[in-house]
Amino acid sequence: MPVPAPPRHGRHVEEDSWTWDSEAKSPAAVLSSSQKAVYFHVDPVLESEGTAGVRGTKGFSHGEHYWEIEFLEPPFGTSVMVGVGTKRAPLHAGDHQYIDLLGKDGESWGLSYKGYIWHDGKSQKYTEPFYDRMTVIGVLLNLHTGTLQFYRDGLGLGVAFQGLHEAGVPLYPLASSTAAETELLLGLRTFRFTSLQERCLRTLALSLGQREPPDSLPPSLREQLRSYAAETGHVAKKAREKRRLISGSGSVVSL
Repeated sequence: MPVPAPPRHGRHVEEDSWTWDSEAKSPAAVLSSSQKAVYFHVDPVLESEGTAGVRGTKGFSHGEHYWEIEFLEPPFGTSVMVGVGTKRAPLHAGDHQYIDLLGKDGESWGLSYKGYIWHDGKSQKYTEPFYDRMTVIGVLLNLHTGTLQFYRDGLGLGVAFQGLHEAGVPLYPLASSTAAETELLLGLRTFRFTSLQERCLRTLALSLGQREPPDSLPPSLREQLRSYAAETGHVAKKAREKRRLISGSGSVVSL
């Protein structure tokens, strides 16, 4: 069965703006000023003393989310990985523990540059290894179907994991490495809500802005609206900023 192209653009697809989280990373991970690039094990004296990880600033509970990570240097060593996980997923393993960090337990799901996927301490062959500099790995997390799949330089590699919608908590982008001077750069980040129910809830959440859902709504609906508001808050913020940039003639200043 042909693998669909990654959702870079199209109907209901919107660009996202999350970055790597400076407050959720290993001590052996350094971020660029934009927080889009992460550098692992850059200390010229210590080099690598274990496995370092980093988490994205935004967790996902609904919809379909896609992002691309570019390998600025050829991956090498025991493990360089990309994937997703909960807030409980470990982001560091010291004492010379060179391990496949993503997927070492049930809190994360990961793909190694060696072509293996990992979850709950178990691995299996998924694709051919990738060793080239500038390789772009796309990650597609679909929380409507509960699937996680990867792309390599735009080519779909098929579904890697299923059942992620049963995690019950937000899932965050993750990356990790054991190798000295690993450099990973965030590229395109998009999202879309694939079902009518998801799009309706998102519209309601955006209409509320920063206000709390009314007490008259059922508790379950109020909680869903809070969740959607957290995931799409940046869209509402951009819309408010654009509305404020109104010129004297009444025309909107382009951002």
